[in-house]
Amino acid sequence: MKKFGGKVLFLDRSDINTDEIIPAKYLTEISKEALKPHILEDLKVEGFDPASGEVREARVIVTRSNFGCGSSREHAPWVFEINDINVVIASSFARIFRQNMFNCGMLAIELTEDAIDSLFRHKGSGAAIDIDFEGDALMITSDKGKDSLTYKMAGFDKALVKAGGWVEFADAKY
Repeated sequence: MKKFGGKVLFLDRSDINTDEIIPAKYLTEISKEALKPHILEDLKVEGFDPASGEVREARVIVTRSNFGCGSSREHAPWVFEINDINVVIASSFARIFRQNMFNCGMLAIELTEDAIDSLFRHKGSGAAIDIDFEGDALMITSDKGKDSLTYKMAGFDKALVKAGGWVEFADAKY
């Protein structure tokens, strides 16, 4: 099973869509590797530079509501996967994006808006998140201290992630 957690990239905006995650002009690429340099290149968030080392070092994204809205493309989770980002934490997700994350063996963790606000308190302070996958818990650590939170995930989604994604789950079960 993958290790979940690491340095955090904070994207303080709701309604980040799949075109901003990976622009449509790259959807003809035939490998995930070809998507890698184009992660978030069209995203507009105050103070965010998609070419910064912050993106290359991130392993976790913390954002606001309705993350992954727009087109139902699997390329959006793929560009995170190829860039070693395997956790996105938001107050809500577009349904298809969330399921595509689980299908790729990655975590889409939904927390309340208050819990998201508590994570954003750590923005700009070298934050990292550790995930206790089996315990449905996470801990954020930064120069501003530590906070622990719990989350809920449906059993089937958790089984997909634990298996490494839908293909691995299906190979093991069918």
